[in-house]
Amino acid sequence: MSEAKPDNKIAVIGAGACGLCAAKYLTEAGFKVTIFEIGTQIGGLWCFMNDNGRSSAYRTLHINTSRSVTRFQDLDFDTGVQAFPDHEDMHRYLTKYAEHFGLVEKIRFQTRVVDVRPAFSPAKREKPIWKVVLENGTEELFNSVVVATGHLTRPLHVPMFQNDFRGQYMHGHDYKAPEPFVGKRICVVGVGNSACDMATDVCSTAEDCVLVARSAVLILPKLFCGIPFTDITRKIQQPWVPAWLRRKLTGWLSYLVHGSMTKLGFKQSNQRAHVTSNGTIVTDITYNRIKVKQGIKRIDGQTIHFVDGSSGEFDVLLAATGYLIDLPFISRDIVPLVDNRLELFKRMVQPNWPGLYLMGFFNTDTALNMVYEHQARWVRDIELGKAKLPPIAVMKADIAAKRQWVETYYKASLRHTIEEEHVPYIGELKKSMRQMRRL
Repeated sequence: MSEAKPDNKIAVIGAGACGLCAAKYLTEAGFKVTIFEIGTQIGGLWCFMNDNGRSSAYRTLHINTSRSVTRFQDLDFDTGVQAFPDHEDMHRYLTKYAEHFGLVEKIRFQTRVVDVRPAFSPAKREKPIWKVVLENGTEELFNSVVVATGHLTRPLHVPMFQNDFRGQYMHGHDYKAPEPFVGKRICVVGVGNSACDMATDVCSTAEDCVLVARSAVLILPKLFCGIPFTDITRKIQQPWVPAWLRRKLTGWLSYLVHGSMTKLGFKQSNQRAHVTSNGTIVTDITYNRIKVKQGIKRIDGQTIHFVDGSSGEFDVLLAATGYLIDLPFISRDIVPLVDNRLELFKRMVQPNWPGLYLMGFFNTDTALNMVYEHQARWVRDIELGKAKLPPIAVMKADIAAKRQWVETYYKASLRHTIEEEHVPYIGELKKSMRQMRRL
């Protein structure tokens, strides 16, 4: 089969929010963009029951940030969309985004990428050319590739939970609705957004519901004095507000609504952690619909023994224990992946391989769409030749500094290897772009 020659061509893998955002900015800049999507739907995670098999959405899922914070800067939600859009609102919005910016015709649906490999030698200073291999055997060449497949697809299973429990074990990725759990005794492991959502989903009709929070947590309210909480915190998320003060004010406002996290049964926090947002779980805990435990010591059949010495019989163990980054179509020689850690310059570039960008592989403390746009503009300006990546040694030093920052301030966990606070991160992107424009 003959291979097409690249001519200002960029491949984007994934038609979710991140992939669409990247494609929009690159298309506007004049690049010939092709979007590869393994399913038949636009929207990625936000398409409930997406036939690509990668969505972890459940029927009651809502976005954690308000619509004014969640929207892309150049397209609003439809009039009448609720303050915190649900997955149907998000799916409609992303479809509208793709249609509005002429992206739909660029999407190749039901097209799985099985390999992305270099067709050039960086050592010889050759211009980047990347070969994209499809499941049907077709090979195509592109000047650059943007990987936007997300990091919430491959479930992280804890062996003790998966192997020792003799009732129904389920990872949160497979949870879709509360009805199958009516009247059952349920143990939910995790204290992230999904874990808390699932616990509040099932607790009212369960015989018993326990939430196991192995880590400390700050649960942000959805509303403060009737105003979306993220609309308020947005005002203090400014570069000129010191980071310690932003955290202090956010914690103080949360305390005014929810009170002490430790009085609710959670561990005392002594390190930074990815915050959780939930509007009802504190009430459910107060009403004793949900009991909080701080860890599991062991499991005997269907009996779960907790670290506080108590135990209970459970029908279901629902493990909202997170995800592992999944990049099956890229060799580990090109993008090393150890302990869920991607060693990428500014969370996007592997220093030895120009023309390959991984967008959206981060956790952050605000709406993802906002950060996607900053990443997309960063990639666009490099591809336009307006900026030049720094020397490999400089990029590796920056990566090492980022890793040290995470290890200093965050709990050692697989989840936090990709943690970013959006205010300093966006500042880093802007600063690096100014520096790269001078190279």
